[in-house]
Amino acid sequence: MPFLHRFFISTLTALLIATVIASSNLGVQEAQGENESPAKPSANLQTSNKLQFNRDIRPILSDRCFHCHGPDSATRAAGLRLDQREEAVRAKAIHLDQLDQSELLVRISSDDPDLVMPPPSLKKPLSATQKATLKQWVLAGAEYQPHWSFIPVPQTISTPAETQSQFVEKPPIDQFIEARLAEVGWQPSPPATRLAWLRRVTLDLTGLPPSTVEIEQFLSLADSPETRRAVVDRLFSTPAYAERMTNEWLDLARYADTFGYQADREMHVWPWRDWVIRAYSKNLSYRDFLTWQVAGDLLPQATQEQKLATAFNRLHRQTNEGGSVEEEFRIEYVSDRVRTIGTAALGLTMECCRCHDHKYDPISQKEFYALSAFFANIDEHGLYSHFTETAPTPALPLFADGQQAQHEKLLQEIQQAATALKEVESQLITQREESQLNAKNEPMPIQPVEPVAQFDFEGISPGGTNKLVDSRKTASGQDRGQAIEFSGDDEYKLKEVGNFARTSPFSLSMWLKPAEHKPRMVIAHCSQAAEDSAFRGYAFTLDEGRPTFSLIHFWPGNAIRVQAPNVLPLGQWSHVAITYDGSSKASGVQIYLDCQPLSLVVERDKLTRDIRHRSEWGDSAAGSLTLSLGARFRDIGFSQGQLDDLKIFDVELSQAEIAQLAEAKAEELSLAKNSSRPLHWLRVQPEWKEAFSKLASARVAEDDFITRIKQIMVMEELPGMRPTHLLKRGEYLQPAEVVQPDVPQAIGSLKPEWPRNRLGLAYWLVDDANPLTARVAVNRLWQLAFGRGLVATPEDYGSQGALPSHPELLDWLARDFMDHGWDLQHTLRQIVLSDAYARSATPVDVAYYSADPENRLLARGPRFRLSSEMLRDQALAVSGLLITKVGGPSVYPYQPAGLWEEAGTGKSYPKVGGEHLYRRSMYTFWRRILPPPSMSTFDAPSRESCIAKRERTSTPLQALVLMNDPQFIEAARVYAENLSLAHAAPADRVKVAYTALLTREPSSRELELLLAFYDQQVATYQSQPETTAELLKIGEKPASGKVSPAQHAALTQVILLLFSHDDGVSR
Repeated sequence: MPFLHRFFISTLTALLIATVIASSNLGVQEAQGENESPAKPSANLQTSNKLQFNRDIRPILSDRCFHCHGPDSATRAAGLRLDQREEAVRAKAIHLDQLDQSELLVRISSDDPDLVMPPPSLKKPLSATQKATLKQWVLAGAEYQPHWSFIPVPQTISTPAETQSQFVEKPPIDQFIEARLAEVGWQPSPPATRLAWLRRVTLDLTGLPPSTVEIEQFLSLADSPETRRAVVDRLFSTPAYAERMTNEWLDLARYADTFGYQADREMHVWPWRDWVIRAYSKNLSYRDFLTWQVAGDLLPQATQEQKLATAFNRLHRQTNEGGSVEEEFRIEYVSDRVRTIGTAALGLTMECCRCHDHKYDPISQKEFYALSAFFANIDEHGLYSHFTETAPTPALPLFADGQQAQHEKLLQEIQQAATALKEVESQLITQREESQLNAKNEPMPIQPVEPVAQFDFEGISPGGTNKLVDSRKTASGQDRGQAIEFSGDDEYKLKEVGNFARTSPFSLSMWLKPAEHKPRMVIAHCSQAAEDSAFRGYAFTLDEGRPTFSLIHFWPGNAIRVQAPNVLPLGQWSHVAITYDGSSKASGVQIYLDCQPLSLVVERDKLTRDIRHRSEWGDSAAGSLTLSLGARFRDIGFSQGQLDDLKIFDVELSQAEIAQLAEAKAEELSLAKNSSRPLHWLRVQPEWKEAFSKLASARVAEDDFITRIKQIMVMEELPGMRPTHLLKRGEYLQPAEVVQPDVPQAIGSLKPEWPRNRLGLAYWLVDDANPLTARVAVNRLWQLAFGRGLVATPEDYGSQGALPSHPELLDWLARDFMDHGWDLQHTLRQIVLSDAYARSATPVDVAYYSADPENRLLARGPRFRLSSEMLRDQALAVSGLLITKVGGPSVYPYQPAGLWEEAGTGKSYPKVGGEHLYRRSMYTFWRRILPPPSMSTFDAPSRESCIAKRERTSTPLQALVLMNDPQFIEAARVYAENLSLAHAAPADRVKVAYTALLTREPSSRELELLLAFYDQQVATYQSQPETTAELLKIGEKPASGKVSPAQHAALTQVILLLFSHDDGVSR
C-alpha cells in the first residue's frame, strides 16, 4: 500500500478518535453552541418596546428604500429622499397634518403592483412586521435620528452603577454587559477555569499558547486580579505581543510581498512591517500610529521612522502590464488609499461613492474625490518598472544606524569639492584676464578632445527597416556622405558605448533632420524601454519637436528632465548637442542648437541614485546596455527622421568645442572661445584637473554608498498641489470639476488651523471630535478578544452596517480610550481583565444558544477557532521548533511544489530551508495571486484589498492540513521525540503533550482513549517499518534515532490528533 494512502487511512482513524475524545469530555471542555441540541429562545432580546429610528427604522429604509430614495442623486426616483426628514415631509411622503395619509404608508400598503413600494421588480418586498413597524413610526410622528456612528462620542457616559447599586463593585465594562443581561432576565456564565483564561489571554495577546513553564508559574500563584494583571502586563512586554498586533494590522493595510495583478512581481516592503512591530512594541499611541502612517512625512523635522510609516499608503496592488494606461492605474492607486483609510480608520465603505453618491450614507461622489485629493499629491507613476528591480517613487532610503550621518558627510564632501572647483575656476579665469595674452584679446586656444566613439554611418548595415540615405552638405558645399534614416520601429544599437553613470560627465553631438513632429520621438537612449516601464538610463527625445533630455533612476520621482522651448525645423539639418557635468542636477545639463545654448525648462530635478542598471539591485540588464538610436521598446521612434555624424564624449564639452562640431562661422567660434566659462581651456589646467578629480571622486564615493542602501515606497508631497477632478462614473477619461482636499461633512470638518494636506487629514482623523476613529479602534480590540466586535460589521459603520450590541459600552470605551491618550494597551488590558472575558463559553441555559447564537449579549465567554497563523505557530512553539527572531525579510516555509508555476508567476517557490521553515507565520512570503495555501485553507485573505474581518469557515480540507501538512507532521514528530527522551512512560508523554497543546490536563477517559490509540499505532508501525521510516523522514530536521521508531511514529500520530482536537484549534 502506498505511503500516502496508508497515512491517509491513519489520518481518518485519528480524526475518529478525536471525535470520541471530544464527545467523552463535554463536561470538562467549554462546549460550543453547535454541539447542543436546539432550544427555544428563553428571552426577548429587545430591551425597549419604544421605537427607535436608528435601531428599528433606519435598517428597513436603508435596505429597502435608500437605493432609489437615498443620498445618491443619480439613482434618486421622483426627487424623493427618505434619508432626510425635511425632504420626506416636503414631498408628503410623511404628511405631518394627516399622518395616516402619508404617501409612505399608502405606497407600502398598496396591492397595486404599479404603486406598491418597494416595486416588485426589486424583489425585496416588505414583510408584514416591517410594514407594521413603519406604520407605527409614521403615526407616532416619524421622528428621525442622526445616524448613530456620525454622532460625536459624548464627553461623559453614565455607567449603570450610577443608578443601580448592584453594579457598584463592578468595572464599567461588566456594568454595561450585566445591566443589559438583567434587562432581558439572563444570567451570565460562571468563570472559566484558570487555565482556560490563561490560554485565552495568551493566544489573544501573543498569538502563541502558554508554555508549560508559564502554566506552572501561573498555577503556583493565588488566583487574584493582581495575578492576572501581572500576566497581561508580562504579555504586553513580549515581542510576541507586538507581532500579534501587527498581524492584525497587516490585513487592514493590505500588506503583501508582491505587487499583485498579472506579473505579481516582488516588492520590497517588509521594513514597513518591521516598523509596525516596533510601534506596537513601544505602545505608540494610536493617535501617533495613524498620524505617522497617513502623514508622517509632513510632520515637522520628520524622522526616518515617521517617513517609513507612510509606506502604509503605498501597499496597494500595482501593475506593469504592457498596454496598461499609466493615468488609469494612478487613479486606481489613489482610490485604493481612500478606500483603505475609509475602512481601516473610519469603518466606512467608500467604494460605491467613487462612481456616484453613496446610496446609503451621506457621502457624495464629490466628497470621495475631495478625500482622494489628499492622497494624489505625490510624484508617482501608474506603472512600476518592468525591467528594473527598484522601489517606485517616491522612495525612502533605509539607513541603518549611523549610515545617514555617513551619507550626509559624503554629500558635504561633494559640496565642499564643488565649491573648491568653483574657486579654482574663478582664480584661473581672473589670472587669465590679467595676463598679457588676454590683453591682446587673443582667444583661449582649444586643445582637441577626442570622442570615445563617433559614427558617420558610411556603409553600415542600418538594421531592420532603417536605411541609409544621402546626408547633408557642409557650409562649404562638401558632401558628407551617408546618413541613417529611421523607420521609427527598429532601433540601431551601438556597440559597447554610452553606458554612463549619473556621476560621469558626458556629451553627445549629432546632426538631425526631422520629417515630422509627434508627442515624443526617440532620438538616442541608453535604456530598455519608455517611461511606462519606469525606465532607467538616459534619453534624448524630440517632444512635439522640442529637444528634451532625461536622466532617470526611476520615473518620475528620481529623475532629471529638461526641455528646450525651441522647435527643430522640419526637413532641414540642425546640429544638436547635449552636455552633462555629472552633478546629478538639472543645472548640469545644457542643450545646444546650432552651437547656441538654449534656455531650458526644468520638468524634473531630483536624481539621487545611479542611472545605470546594476547587478547590486538585481537588474537583469546590468552591464549589457549601450547607446541606441531611432526607436525604443514601448515608445515612439524617430519616424523618417535622419541622423548623421554622431560623436560621444566622456567630458562636458565647452560651447566653443560645440561650435567647432557645429561648423560655426568664425565670429561665432571666436565668441564661444571667450565665453564666461571656457571649459576647453580650464580642462587642461593642472589646478583645475586636480580640483575636478577630487569632486569626481567624492561623487563616485557617495554614489557607491547610496547604491548599497535599500529603498521603500513612501509618501512625499509635490511642491504644489496636483489638480484632482471629480471623475464621472469613476472613469479617468471623464474628468469633471476640480475639487479641493476636504473631508465628508456628515462626519465633521477640518479646523482652520490645520493644513489642507494629508497632515490635516491625519489631525482630523485622530481628533477627539471625530465620531468614528476611536469607536472603530476600540471595536477592533473587542473583536480581537471576543471574536466579534460590539459592532459586528467592522468594515461598515454606515446605514447598511450592524448596530452596536452595547452602544453605551462602545461609547464608554471610545471616550476612555481618548481620555487615556489613545493607549491601545490600556483599553485592551481592561477588556481582557473583565469578568465578561473570563467567563466560561458554556451558557447557564442551553436555550441561550438558539436565542443568541452569536453571543451578542455576551452572556458567555468568547470561544472561536484560531487563525491560520496561530494554528501553525502553536505547533511550532509546542514542538520547540519556533524561531523567535523578530523582523527581517519574509521567509519561505513548506509549500506544495509547482503552485507558483501553475499560477503563471514565471518563478518557482524558493526552497531555502533552515530558519525559513520555523519563523512565525506572519513573516511568510505573501504572494497576492497565490497566498500561502495552508493559511488560505484557514481563511487567510489574499490581501489584495483592506480586510477588517476574516471569515471563519469549517471545511474538511482544514483537518487534512492539520494531519498531513509537512509543517505539522514535522512539528509533531520533533515534539514526540523530545517527549520520548524526557519521559519514559507513554502516559507521561501523552499527559505533557495534552497539557501543552490544550492548556489543561486530560480526563481519565481522555487519557485512556489516547493511550489505546497510541498502543494501536505502535503495533501498526512495528508491523510496517517502511511506513515508519517514511513518516520519520518528513521535514528538514532529522530524527536522532534515539527513540524506538514505532513508538516515535505512534506518539507523532497522537500529537497530530491533538493538533486537530477542538480545544487545540480554538481558544
